[in-house]
Amino acid sequence: MDKFAIQGSNRLQGEVEVLGVKNGILPLIAASLLAAKGKTVITNVPDFRDVATLSHILRQMGAIVNYNHSSRVIEIDCESINRFTAPYELVKQMRASFLVVGPLLARFRQAEISLPGGCAIGARSVNMHIDALKILGAKIVQNEGLITAKTDGLKGSTFYFDFPTHTGTENIMTAACLAEGTTTLINAACEPEVIDLACFLNKMGARISGAGTPVITIEGRKQLSAVEHEAIPSRIETAFFLGVAAITKGELIVKNAILANLGIVVEKMRQMGVEITDLGGNRVLARATKELQAVNFTTWPYPGFPTDFQPQMMALISTSQGTGIVKETVFENRFMHVQEFNRFGTNIRAHLDEAVVTGVSALKGAPVMTSDLQAGAGLILAALAAEGQSIIDRVYHIDRGYERIEERLANLGASITRFNPVKKEVKQNE
Repeated sequence: MDKFAIQGSNRLQGEVEVLGVKNGILPLIAASLLAAKGKTVITNVPDFRDVATLSHILRQMGAIVNYNHSSRVIEIDCESINRFTAPYELVKQMRASFLVVGPLLARFRQAEISLPGGCAIGARSVNMHIDALKILGAKIVQNEGLITAKTDGLKGSTFYFDFPTHTGTENIMTAACLAEGTTTLINAACEPEVIDLACFLNKMGARISGAGTPVITIEGRKQLSAVEHEAIPSRIETAFFLGVAAITKGELIVKNAILANLGIVVEKMRQMGVEITDLGGNRVLARATKELQAVNFTTWPYPGFPTDFQPQMMALISTSQGTGIVKETVFENRFMHVQEFNRFGTNIRAHLDEAVVTGVSALKGAPVMTSDLQAGAGLILAALAAEGQSIIDRVYHIDRGYERIEERLANLGASITRFNPVKKEVKQNE
């Protein structure tokens, strides 16, 4: 199992480019199932574990999927789909695999998928997906963790989400593209990734309006065709590199960065004392020349503070002056990283959905373990700032959404290496 060894306290500087967003690319790949003809081409697709997993699911259904690592281009031909099942051994690896249900029901009128399990940060139920598909006319049966869905043809309707869910919005939006009549989604998610998916579907021939607002309208079409589309850059990775500059007292030019998609994150980091300058052309200069100041924040669906940047922001506050209060409203278990953070010598006290973070004068290197993708990113930030060496275990979580992050950080001056002690031991025994 791979680990990272990080020698902290280096000041990072240079240029780095933000890559495509995982949470936007996976819905695009799933939506390619809607194309009855042609080859879908998606560019700016990093080499993520989750992309490989979803590609494998589509291949098992009969799709032809090819990924070019050097060009970061994925090509998907779904004309020959002849199986409509997503097996548990793949579904259990990521909840986003449930995104294939909407497109399968819309185009083939059937789908069978194992119910996704919970994850470290919370249960993240798919009940709203199922309720919405039933409203559109799907007959859904759950039996021992297996969901079987069939329909005589989806029909447009109105569905109210209990709270904004981006995967729920994306799944039902894709399903409604081939439904008869008009579908209206109310209290829909407003993330940039939802907007990008709507643009992709409209290129394919869909008629979607209102994406990016709480009310989305989809006029059903008879058929959609394959298109070429460039995935948008990751707003969370953008924020991560801004955090790298801040926590190492460094200076970075972050390319392919869309500050408008970060919303309140930029304002909060500026309140902390991080200098963030828009250079134009999606280039941003980030640096920290003085001590950071603690801030308070509450996670909330977009355009609120993203829960996916909560662990990284907590790392920044831990190296700041003063005390910040962090309130988590999206996932019930998203403070699991606090125990690992405290191994660095942070002063964090968490109870239920609130954490009190008091800055300390210095972090100390330590062995830590990732519990999920973004917790891992937060641990990297803490390790970069810590004195001495840190070992981060279970970096496969990080690989799900950051491509070769150790190489990209090393190019900025970080002392970071990937190693696998088991493989080394095997090699020595040979």
